[in-house]
Formats: sequence, structure tokens, C-alpha cells
Amino acid sequence: MSSFAGNALLVSPERLVSDGLLTEKDCESRFPSDFVDYDAVIPFKARILQVVWKNFKSGNRVDLRAAFDEFRNKHAHWLNDYALFRALKAKYDGAYYLDWPEDVVQRRPEALAAARRELADEIDEVCFAQFLLFRQGDQVKTYAQSKAVRLIGDLPFFVSPDSSDVWANPELFLLDEHHRPRFVAGVPPDYFSAQGQLWGNPVYNWDALRASGYRWSIDRISALLAHVDAIRLDHFRGFAAAWHVPAGAPTAQTGQWVQGPGADFFRAVSRELGGLPFIVEDLGIITPDVRSLRDQFQLPGTRVLQFAFDGHPDNPYLPHNFVSNTVVYTGTHDNAPTREWYDELPDFQRQNFWNYLKRAPGGSPDAAPGLMELAWSSPAALAIAPLQDVLNLGAESRMNVPGRAAGNWGWRVRQEMLSAPAFDRLRNLTQTSNRSSAATGA
Repeated sequence: MSSFAGNALLVSPERLVSDGLLTEKDCESRFPSDFVDYDAVIPFKARILQVVWKNFKSGNRVDLRAAFDEFRNKHAHWLNDYALFRALKAKYDGAYYLDWPEDVVQRRPEALAAARRELADEIDEVCFAQFLLFRQGDQVKTYAQSKAVRLIGDLPFFVSPDSSDVWANPELFLLDEHHRPRFVAGVPPDYFSAQGQLWGNPVYNWDALRASGYRWSIDRISALLAHVDAIRLDHFRGFAAAWHVPAGAPTAQTGQWVQGPGADFFRAVSRELGGLPFIVEDLGIITPDVRSLRDQFQLPGTRVLQFAFDGHPDNPYLPHNFVSNTVVYTGTHDNAPTREWYDELPDFQRQNFWNYLKRAPGGSPDAAPGLMELAWSSPAALAIAPLQDVLNLGAESRMNVPGRAAGNWGWRVRQEMLSAPAFDRLRNLTQTSNRSSAATGA
């Protein structure tokens, strides 16, 4: 519901217990071990945060009040609208904000002032939940830094249509007089989907963003950098041109490419941040203007080994075609785990895979270790494998199917899965590939 807010599902109940804001009894619950049951987890976390807020109001941890007030002041530029949005959404039983009363949709000052008075306690509760989440996020980042671990965040290109982003900043999107999107986002037919992908997000009014010096966009980036050290820019090609589909179209096939902000945007970001701490997701239909924009700012691109074995020696996903300023993945969250990928490969691509590895054909249990070996030994500056590939898991662990709205992001890792042999293999691979911090001096 916001580009700036934390997701309440990420709150650690255990951490709240150690903070003296909850008791262990408050956290008692049982969930499936193999998948995330969102229908159970969401109300569980909501109830916990309600208990925490009640305890805080009753006098628990009065020492946090000054820090809470400071947090609200520091983040007021997004937090005030977000908290009101959340309180209104609860009042109207979760309805899409465009179905709220017209004076609230249009943000008429008298309607907003009345809502803030009526929902003051609910607004305070939302703000306090964000305070706790950000506090825990700071603790995670501090811990990572103490272990010499750097964190990569992910920034979606678009925002949700039903979000405080759009409600509070309608001038930054191509909307009609009723605040409904005139166009929605997607991509044309590609490797993942024969009909393209119709995402449904509102598209940006880049003229308005440019006139503001890209203030909202830069604030959005800065908000994420408070929690991480570098950012993967999802759908990077949207900065060159994005696929605009007329609102109401049944598929993404009827869209057209519309020019994005291009180099002007990245110059503005670089001036503000003093650099560009980005990895760009440059997959899919990549045209020369996208590559030129990436290379103009020396941004590292993305290479996915699962796309490499079509038999063409000039395939950009083959390691011998990499430049060093690249991040290589065995697969991403949008791909099948490598074990499943291998099971579904045509025979000729399986053979190409083993030929490239210069070894006799193996089976699906050998595929993920093989791709990881290729990634780690490649010229790419950074090599990444999903945890599913490190653990050599199959179809049951797939995270996301592009173009499918339901049933994603349900896989759950269990403590007992994190076996020593898998990480011993990872350590050995990292050392023999000279990617360890000891080998690089990093």
C-alpha cells in the first residue's frame, strides 16, 4: 500500500517480546511448516500489533516515546498520508480507495481533516507499527554490517493502483478526472507469457515528475536505501520506455511503448545521492536504447543462466559473453528452481548444458550445482543463486509464476532445511572460485 512503508508481515514477534511490548503467550499460534498461510498470518500479525499498541498506550516502554515522536517527524512526508490511508481502508472494510466517498478520493481538505480527527487513534497505531518495523530493520542492517554482509533491496518500477502512493500523489500518474488510470502497465508477449503480462499498475506522468526534480522518485529510492546497501531496479527498461496498455484492455497485447525519463532521471538521482548504487534488471525485450542507458551510467546488468542454452554461441546469457560489470543468477524469483527447470528442458538444451560444462550428462540433481559452478566461475562481478538452488530443491519450492496473480510467494524455508552439507558446498565453491572475501581482500 506504500512504496515507503514496511510490511507488517515482516515484524518479528520474538523481538517485540524481548522489547517488553509483548508476552510469549501473546505470540502463541501454529502455522503450516511448508508454506505461508497468508489467511492465517495476516490477522495474527495484525492482532499482535494491536496488542503492542495497547500495551504501549498503557505505559509499557515509555522510554520509546521520544524516539517514536522523532520517527513521525522524520517520515511525515509519507507517513501521514499512509497512516490515514490505512485507517480509511479499515473504516471502509478494505474497499479499493476509488470506491470511497468522492470527497475523500479527491482529497478535499475538509474531508481529510474530519477523517484525521475521527481516526486519530487508528492513525497513531499505524504509525507505531511502522516505527517498530523500521526499528527492527535498523537492527537487521546493523547486525549484517557487523558480519561484513551487505544487503540488496528491490525497487519495483511501478506502484500498486490501490495505494497511498497514488491516492496522495494523483498528479504523478496518468489518471482521469475521477482518479482512475487512463493506462495501465504491463509487458508485451515474451519468454514468460504468450499474451504478455497485464500488471494493471497506473503509469507515471513523467512530465510532472520531471517538473518536480523527480522529488517523489528520489525520496522513494532514499527510503529503501535506509534499509539496504544497494538496490536492484526491477523493470529497468521502463526508464527508457514502458508498455502502456489502455485501461480495460483484456490482455497486454494492445499496448504501445511510451518513452520514459531516460538519462535525465539518473543524472538527477546521482546529483542527489552522490552515486548510483543500483543493479539493473535488464531482462525481456531489451532494445538498444535500454542498453545505452545502462552503459551510459555504468550500471551492472543482469544475466540469468537458465536462458543460456538455446544453442546460439552469441547468447548473451552464456558466461563467455559476459562483461565483468554484471550480476549473474542461476535463476530468479520468476524462474523455476533449477532442478525443475532441468526436468522441463528439451533434450537438445540439456545436451547443450552438459556440453558447456564439459562433462558427461547427469540428472536433475546435478543441474543446480552445475549452474552455480558456471555462475561462480564466470567473469560476472557478483554471482547469486536462490536459496532453492543452494539447497537443490525442486518444483515444490517455486516462488513465483509471472503473469499468474494467485498462489505465489507461498514457499517457506524451514530451519532443518538449512543443512551443513549444502553450505559446506557453497563455501568450497566460493573459495575455489576466488569469490570469498579472503580471496578478494574485500
